[in-house]
Amino acid sequence: MQVKETKSEGLSRTYDVVITVAELETKLDAKIKEVQPEVSLKGFRPGKVPPAHIKRMFGKSMMGELVQTAMDEASKKALNDNNIKPAGNPQFNLETEADDVIAGKADLKFNINVDIMPEFTPADPAKLSIERPVCEVGDKEVDEAITRIAGDQKTFKDKSAKSKAADGDAVVIDFSGSIDGEKFDGGSAEDAEIVIGAGQFIPGFEEQLLGAKKGDTPSLKVTFPDDYQADHLAGKEAVFETVVKVVKGPTETKIDDDLATQLGLSSLDALKDAIRQNIENEYKNQSRARSKRRILDALDAEHDFPLPPGMVDAEFQQIWQQVEADIKEGNIEDEDKDKSEDDLKAEYLKISERRVRLGLVLAEIGQQNNITVAAEEVSRAINQEAMRYQGQEKQVVEYFQKNPEAQARLRAPIFEEKVVDFMLELAKVKDVKVSRDELFADDDAPGAATKVKKKPAAKKKTAAKKAPAKKAAATKKPAAKKPAVKKKPATKK
Repeated sequence: MQVKETKSEGLSRTYDVVITVAELETKLDAKIKEVQPEVSLKGFRPGKVPPAHIKRMFGKSMMGELVQTAMDEASKKALNDNNIKPAGNPQFNLETEADDVIAGKADLKFNINVDIMPEFTPADPAKLSIERPVCEVGDKEVDEAITRIAGDQKTFKDKSAKSKAADGDAVVIDFSGSIDGEKFDGGSAEDAEIVIGAGQFIPGFEEQLLGAKKGDTPSLKVTFPDDYQADHLAGKEAVFETVVKVVKGPTETKIDDDLATQLGLSSLDALKDAIRQNIENEYKNQSRARSKRRILDALDAEHDFPLPPGMVDAEFQQIWQQVEADIKEGNIEDEDKDKSEDDLKAEYLKISERRVRLGLVLAEIGQQNNITVAAEEVSRAINQEAMRYQGQEKQVVEYFQKNPEAQARLRAPIFEEKVVDFMLELAKVKDVKVSRDELFADDDAPGAATKVKKKPAAKKKTAAKKAPAKKAAATKKPAAKKPAVKKKPATKK
């Protein structure tokens, strides 16, 4: 076997390999001798099949396996002899015809392309300095939260028969919808309670009930949105014949012990304590998220070393695939709408480089400080993922158990968070009191975290709320989710 380095540029290496026909034949003869005692063919006693006959019968298939094994061995030899720590799997490029090699007519010639890991010394987390925004929970936030909860517990009381429906009132109706005079599936309901102004129905439906009173039979003319989830209704004009059965007015929900009892708590004070705790947890989580971004910014600023091009390209391709999908769906940030594709690619390439660089640094810090992810931590993550797919929990767990790569995708963020926590414990962290608005303001540098968030898609309104009798106006059920790990979102902050 001849292995020769033919390219050394940055972190990329190429090795040319030649394995002669004679070497392969020697390997094949040795393999035949190894398996001969186990070969059983018609006309021969078990274990007594002549090597030449085995070679005629199975030589090509055996040689195919030997070629693959030889290529793997050559790769290991090239890496070991040159003390290379690969950044990803080596890539092979066969230079001779595979059929000729397998037939024993040509030497096996191929090259190995591999990226190597960069050498660098990670920054000492103890020398990093950041400010951590913290926010105290005031009585005002607690009171506002209780007021919102009370509003969500709103009840309605029948109004007089002559009372006209006003904004915020609940109207109980029967309705039947038609398009071009033909009724359509899901367009009818009985005893549907509609809160005017709640935006639960398609545009124009609720508004036309303003001023209606018990016994009225208004015809509501509406147009389904162009992006309506039921394709056969999207953009269509419809008429809903209705019968108003009851008009109800909202009643004030008192903020007292009774409200707390309705929510499963012993008293109003207990409700306030629970709300305060929830808000404190929310603030702590946000403070930690902001601290993570800042410690990663500080860490990134301390490092500048060459990156394995294959790792950067793989990261970029994953991001760009998501970006292209977002652009196709119109889900693109305003700041990016007027940018050319080349400009966008340049920006996302920098994000890819940052992710790879920080990933390498975090991995090195974790390794140097013996930070690991325990099996039970991965198991918890698998169970949490499975809980997201109701009815498919068993299949999801089995999927992860059988797929080490899928497990690795769950393990990676756990490892990252543990390394970040380790750095935050050592770094010089100064707490700075801020307001709630400042805590949640998106004023950190773009691309500050290793992961960048995707803007949520606009929500589509359903045509009608669930009624006691039927579901109205063709509301679709969501499709069952497949047990797979989500990819990292791509859109920038």
